[in-house]
Amino acid sequence: MTSHLDRSRRQLLAGGLAAATAVTLPALVRAQGRPVLKAGDQKGGLRALLEAAGGLEGLSYDIQWSEFPAAAPLAEALNAGAVDSGPIGDAPLIFALAAGTRVKAIGANRSDAYGTAVLVRPDSPLKNAAELKGKSIATNRGSIGHYVTLKAITATGLKPEDVSLRFLAPADAKLALTQGSVDAWATWEPYTALAEVSRHARVLVSGRGLLPGLSYLAATDAAIAAKRPVLQDFLQRVVKAQRWSYRNVDAFSATLARIIGIPPEAAKLQFERRQQQWIPIDAQVIADQQGTADFYRQVGLIKQPLDVKGTFDAGFGATA
Repeated sequence: MTSHLDRSRRQLLAGGLAAATAVTLPALVRAQGRPVLKAGDQKGGLRALLEAAGGLEGLSYDIQWSEFPAAAPLAEALNAGAVDSGPIGDAPLIFALAAGTRVKAIGANRSDAYGTAVLVRPDSPLKNAAELKGKSIATNRGSIGHYVTLKAITATGLKPEDVSLRFLAPADAKLALTQGSVDAWATWEPYTALAEVSRHARVLVSGRGLLPGLSYLAATDAAIAAKRPVLQDFLQRVVKAQRWSYRNVDAFSATLARIIGIPPEAAKLQFERRQQQWIPIDAQVIADQQGTADFYRQVGLIKQPLDVKGTFDAGFGATA
């Protein structure tokens, strides 16, 4: 398992850093002497939220954005120090930590996990998770799509080896599904909503009832040590922008659609049903995260037990 993990990490590092280099967009022109926050992001993530809410006004630091198609390459960029911080789901954070990434969760949010789902083509004969036995499923290794796949099949009594996992980036996985080279695609928002609205796929199994719906703003240990006030301010702006977004659903959905290049109806669908809320890093969050780590150990995705308590920094006050 270690050799597979190392090989996967090397591949993701190459892809992730290439992606970061290709799409790094300075949000502001750096002024002399101003701190710079190297902010990683995922499609439909923090940048769209902050821009829509006016949350980037009056900054005392500059932001250099790097967008990634999924959490795994973002985690590799964190590990390499290419970014200081970024949004990441509970499962990929476990995978990153087990691989030795020196990073901590500084803010937590919980959302409805419906949009983290196993999708099939509209004409697929598959009706439930049990029928995935012997089928091929595309997803990102260590992603929340990977996690929901394993949760869905083990809940029916199947084992990980009862399905054939193909580890592909979201765009390649979508293509593989639509062309029929895989039977299913396990993904997350906004990809799920986009597939539904475009009628390229339907939800076979959702994450509702299977996943705790946790995601985090993670930051490297080095950034926490050197840029703590900047990270604190950035997190508070994200929390404030999230509150604004649910008071201005139509306006935010339209801006989100424009920024990430998806139809407005898909942007609104994934946003409204997610119902994301920033919450304190409390005992329940830590317990839920420990459950995710224990499950990954159980199914063999991480080799050693992982005590998650030390992977949180609760001193940032995300809900203040």
